[in-house]
Amino acid sequence: MRCPFCRHSDSRVVDSREVDEGQVIRRRRSCASCSRRFTTVEEAVLAVVKRSGVTEPFSREKVVTGVRRACQGRPVNEDDLQQLAQRVEDAIRSTGAAEIPSHEVGLAILGPLRELDEVAYLRFASVYRSFSSIEDFEKEIAGLRAAMAKKAEREGT
Repeated sequence: MRCPFCRHSDSRVVDSREVDEGQVIRRRRSCASCSRRFTTVEEAVLAVVKRSGVTEPFSREKVVTGVRRACQGRPVNEDDLQQLAQRVEDAIRSTGAAEIPSHEVGLAILGPLRELDEVAYLRFASVYRSFSSIEDFEKEIAGLRAAMAKKAEREGT
C-alpha cells in the first residue's frame, strides 16, 4: 500500500477493524519511510462461483443487465432496476459468505423481480429455470395466482 504523503510502497498495519457488519475493513497504517499515518478502507469482495467452477467478483451491473432484458417493453424504469440490484446484493451479503454460487444469485433475483413485475419475472424464471414446455409456464402462473390470492386474502380484499 503506497503512502499518500511520500508515495513510499512500504507501510505496516497499526490497527484493523470491521465496519458495516464485516462488509468493510478499515485499516490504520503507518508509513515505513515518513512515519505518517493514514487509513485505508477496503470493501469485502463477494465472489460468485459459476457452474463451470470459475470464480468472479459479484457485479451489481450484471444483475441489472440480466433483469433489464427480462423487463424489456415493461413499465420498469432504471431506478427500479438499481433498487432491485441493491436488494439482491444486500440479500447475498447478509448471508455472510465470501463466495456464493451463481444459482443463489438467480434465486435472490426472483423474489424482488416477482414483486416488481410479474411478466418480467416469468421471462426471467423461464430462462433461469430452463422452462421446456407450456406446462412449466402454466405451473409458474398458477403459483403466481395462488400467491396473489393469498396476498388479497391477507389484505382483506
